[in-house]
Amino acid sequence: MPSNNLFMKNTWAILLLLVFSSCAVQQKYNPSKKFSKEQLLEDYQTFRNVLEESHPSLYWYTPKDSIDYYFDFAGTKIKDSLTEAQFRNILSYVVSKFRCGHTSVRPSKAAANSSIVNRSRLFPLNIKAWNDTVVVTSNLNRKDTNLLRGVVLKSIDGRPVQNIVDSFFQHLPTDGYNLTHKYQSLSNFGVFRNMYTSVYGVKPKFDVEYFDSTGRLKKAALQLYNPSADTLRVQPVDQGKDLSRKERKKIILQNARSLRIDTSLKTAFMEVNSFGKHMKLRGFFRRSFKKIKAQNIRHLVIDMRANGGGSVTLSNLFTKYLAKQPFKIADSLYAIKRKSNYGHLQQNYIWNRFFFVFLTKKGSNGHYHFRMFENKYFKPKEGRRFDDQVYILTGGNTFSAATLFSKALKPQDNVIIVGEESGGGAYGNTAWLIPDVTLPNTKVRFRLPLFRLVIDNDEEKGRGLMPEVEALPSVGAIRKGIDFKMQKAIELIKQKNAEAVQQ
Repeated sequence: MPSNNLFMKNTWAILLLLVFSSCAVQQKYNPSKKFSKEQLLEDYQTFRNVLEESHPSLYWYTPKDSIDYYFDFAGTKIKDSLTEAQFRNILSYVVSKFRCGHTSVRPSKAAANSSIVNRSRLFPLNIKAWNDTVVVTSNLNRKDTNLLRGVVLKSIDGRPVQNIVDSFFQHLPTDGYNLTHKYQSLSNFGVFRNMYTSVYGVKPKFDVEYFDSTGRLKKAALQLYNPSADTLRVQPVDQGKDLSRKERKKIILQNARSLRIDTSLKTAFMEVNSFGKHMKLRGFFRRSFKKIKAQNIRHLVIDMRANGGGSVTLSNLFTKYLAKQPFKIADSLYAIKRKSNYGHLQQNYIWNRFFFVFLTKKGSNGHYHFRMFENKYFKPKEGRRFDDQVYILTGGNTFSAATLFSKALKPQDNVIIVGEESGGGAYGNTAWLIPDVTLPNTKVRFRLPLFRLVIDNDEEKGRGLMPEVEALPSVGAIRKGIDFKMQKAIELIKQKNAEAVQQ
């Protein structure tokens, strides 16, 4: 995106994290190892049992008879032994049918650690996708003079690119019927590359059809990327070893949240890429709004495009600095089960049990409600609140608590949502406590959200938060590296400033 996602914008910080996380003792992992049919069927049945027992929104968007069909159909694909990756593809196919963006399949810890340390040959293209368009944003093979940024893909190995996208969509989760999030997920750095080899396999080269910058249809042979032979590309990682722990942490924090002020526009640009608890956001918000007030800023652009959520407490705190009236985040918030027959497979099970026992109450409908947030109104920060014009940039990666933040402020007359439909559901989502469940044989993990959150009963069910001013991608913008959403916000600011001068 010009960077619409944290991974593209903060590659440097991520490379550092990968290097230093790999210092731990790694388990030996063989990606070619196959599990027996009996082991896979046992894990698959456990997977199904856990979800049917505890997932509060399994049938929220897809009827039960359809979910039963998908479970049964995917189970028939286990006809023989499979590798972990092949088994994960079966699980992710089922999970995508729940239409729950917080439910996803993850590699075993051994596979995840191995992918960090053992970098093999890679499918080299990163892309930006929307509707019926897939545009190359970068090519890891830097000597390739054909498939450059901005070319439009038509087919790979004879497969129309839209067919490829549709096949990938069968494995991507999203909230409700939202396609913006799926397109953005494919556009996030490395996702299209990894999914292509996962679904279609690895081969030395690929035949690609594409449209160049003049619109002419061309063909090219795309070679796999060999990271071990690319010494220039790994140099930043080696340099990262010389940084102290404090310096590394500072880089990570700077990439997670930042403030920039343009005095000529009387505008502050605030980027908040996470509501993570370790991002020191309380101090950042306090310092930022103090600085904004001191410099008499009239416009505030808040970039939420890379914010996938995190702590609701922190998103509420941020909202308090901008809200003009009390706001709430939930019409209802509840779980369907207080305990599980598979607690030994769940991460943080004992802690979650304490949460249920002491903080939830069984309602007349048999559900376990978290009353602390149901219909509760939160008060703005009087005296420290920013009351002038606010522009919130949203996109497919704006998810979970970031959607809560944006939705709470959208009704205000001084707030304009700019960009694309948010990835997170505006009606509600399934999240809150989200333990990993580890399957006993393959050790494949999947995320199991335990609470259904209905944000607003009056909102359209199954869609994200809609922008008031759309800023959509185009081939020209991608080719030129234009940040089209930020550009639209700046246009609105200049228009406001011009109107103020005329008055």
